[in-house]
Amino acid sequence: MNNKQKTINLKINGEFYEFEIGEKDWQIRPHHTLSHTLREILNLTGTKISCDDGACGACTVIMDGKAVLSCLILTVECDGKEITTIEGLKDPKTGELDLLQKKFIEHNAFQCGFCTPGMIMSSKALLEKTQHPTEEEIKEALSGNFCRCISYYQVIKAVKAALNERR
Repeated sequence: MNNKQKTINLKINGEFYEFEIGEKDWQIRPHHTLSHTLREILNLTGTKISCDDGACGACTVIMDGKAVLSCLILTVECDGKEITTIEGLKDPKTGELDLLQKKFIEHNAFQCGFCTPGMIMSSKALLEKTQHPTEEEIKEALSGNFCRCISYYQVIKAVKAALNERR
């Protein structure tokens, strides 16, 4: 965004949005983070805010194919970007969950569920860029996601199950 720009355009979960930049209640303020915009402006509350400091991974979304921490990115920096949130993984026509979401459920790869969207989005970004990731690559992709409730063994099993089923 340049200093004269008054709007930004984003593609979020397949839909195009144009936001005005400004200080009014209905505008995107220059200090708004992407996580704030997703949750508070667009009501996409699957993206969680926990630490709001980039340390936990709960706010992970996919931007232009890469897993990013939405609490560390200003919305105005996202002009022209394509963003997918946890809500964008389900099939828009049938409402069917993504294979990875199904495998998280099948393998009980969650407990309270707060951090689950971030883990799924980190895993999804890995599976989209790496055809056959190793267990070490899966662990590395999840290394930025912090959970106090579960064992990561179920998460790794769920990711591997999704990987095996898509082959």
